[in-house]
Amino acid sequence: MTDRKEDEWLYTISSKRKLIDFNFKEIWQYKDLLFLFVKRDIATLYKQTILGPLWYLIQPLFTSVVFTLIFNNLGDIKTPGVPPFLFNLAGITAWNYFRDCLNNTSSTFIKNQNIFGKVYFPRVILPMSITISNLLKFGIQLLIFTGFYLYYSFTGHNFGINSHIVLFPVYVIIMGMLGLGLGMIFSSLTTKYRDITVLLTFAVQLLMYLSAVPYPMSEARLKFPPLVAKFVEYNPLTQIIEGFRYMLLSTGEFHLGRFLYTLGISIFLFLLGLVIFNRTEKSFIDTV
Repeated sequence: MTDRKEDEWLYTISSKRKLIDFNFKEIWQYKDLLFLFVKRDIATLYKQTILGPLWYLIQPLFTSVVFTLIFNNLGDIKTPGVPPFLFNLAGITAWNYFRDCLNNTSSTFIKNQNIFGKVYFPRVILPMSITISNLLKFGIQLLIFTGFYLYYSFTGHNFGINSHIVLFPVYVIIMGMLGLGLGMIFSSLTTKYRDITVLLTFAVQLLMYLSAVPYPMSEARLKFPPLVAKFVEYNPLTQIIEGFRYMLLSTGEFHLGRFLYTLGISIFLFLLGLVIFNRTEKSFIDTV
């Protein structure tokens, strides 16, 4: 009986890969596993907590109240035409999705080393499943924002959704790609340098204040030193937060050039993170 030819095998698992390998074909082959991980993440996220999914509501609401008291009342930050609480809630809703994608994917190799050491599947499936499952939390927080949006609309405040709302899905994809791309890069680095986990926690908190979450870009230009204001202005996350508010509240800024610039950076970081992650998965078990 003749041996099977190599091209008759359905799958080939090998440690040999190209220098730049995105591995999209294999990810598609394991799409069913991806959706199983998404279901698992959603089912177990708050399974053993007292308040459960209520944490989805508590965190953004309390943060918005604190931001309103400190930045708007005490710091006299102006939010032209929009109630400060609603302004802050819009920025926090967008920021939380990016933050959760970044934080939860940045420790993929460390948290899942036992699984990775026993069975083979494309490791990138796990951070991708986290990014997709976080959409549920984002959707719930968006509903909370919608509730307050309707309340303020019916109480006589003059703001509204504009035609740029058609870009809403694109902004969500950009946030997901940025969080996933950076998360995969940091996850690969933490296999050798555990200090990065501590550094990342601090850096993400600092980054929120440099991404125009608790203030509009117009206030940053007025009150920040020129160098800091320029950094905030060209920070891709600032463009996402400002664009999110511009679509939903008709406040803030939208520039097509900066939108395309942010889209390009998010695609680049996603592809770069995918390449680094795929290369790290071949040898991480020796260093983790």
